[in-house]
Amino acid sequence: MEAENDTSVSEFYLMGLSKEPALQPLIFGLFLSMYLITVFGNLLIILAVSLDSHLQTPMYFFLSNLSFVDICFTTTTIPKMLQNIWTQNKVITYEGCIIQMYFFILFATLDMFLLTVMAYDRFVAICHPLHYTVIMKPLLCRLLVLASWIMSALNSLFQSIMVLWLSFCTDLEIPHFFCEINQVVQLACSDTSLNDTVMYFAAGVYGGASLTGILYSYFKIVSSIQRISSLRGKYKAFSTCASHLSVVSLFYCTVLGVYLSASATHSSHSSAVASVMYTVITPMLNPFIYSLKNKDIKRALRRITGMAAM
Repeated sequence: MEAENDTSVSEFYLMGLSKEPALQPLIFGLFLSMYLITVFGNLLIILAVSLDSHLQTPMYFFLSNLSFVDICFTTTTIPKMLQNIWTQNKVITYEGCIIQMYFFILFATLDMFLLTVMAYDRFVAICHPLHYTVIMKPLLCRLLVLASWIMSALNSLFQSIMVLWLSFCTDLEIPHFFCEINQVVQLACSDTSLNDTVMYFAAGVYGGASLTGILYSYFKIVSSIQRISSLRGKYKAFSTCASHLSVVSLFYCTVLGVYLSASATHSSHSSAVASVMYTVITPMLNPFIYSLKNKDIKRALRRITGMAAM
């Protein structure tokens, strides 16, 4: 059917991960389980940092913010997907799609900035340990988080407003389980060259700046660790940033893997399936990565579970 202009679009259709009816209960159960684990795990991290006085440090302050963002990140997409499967209705309103797109970009960008801020915190702790408490004051930590929110919100707002200017065709099926901006823009009948330019520019600037900051911080960290004479000192210094390095690697490798594979295969369905890695799996694994070998987090979690049992 030939596409026609329709400037008064009222709804889109989220096609999800599979069209097979037999797979829908399995997908529903799997994603519901992962969502509950993500929310519960990250809430435990937030509670541990809030209630344990030993965790009132910049590193855990940033970690609790990352956990909050991860909860919001998954909540932006998964509940709507579960609702569509449960009701067997793939519709999302035009306004709902724009709102979902806005918050998805917001929290994805926030994830990048918070990982960069956490890398800077580890850089100061390892490379300038004597000046750590002087540099990483509570005011600076709050300003870094506030700046991350402001820059992320401006980026998200600008890109979402640009989508509002587009006119769409009668083919309104989004081959994804959420309103991914690139997939939505591809459905437009009007010229999308400016949107494409802004998307790639924002991804290059924000993603490039974040990754450059992280790589520079770890370059300095590795250089500083190499100058430590004792093996135990090297291990102790590296262990303080091992969890963060694991989360950074997981996040950026999955994001790059999704978009590089999508550009290579040109398959929207493959991109939707692959994007589950950084939209669902990574936020779910973050609490486990940070608590697995962290004695402070483990102690705080035992206190919380003990209080809950009492």
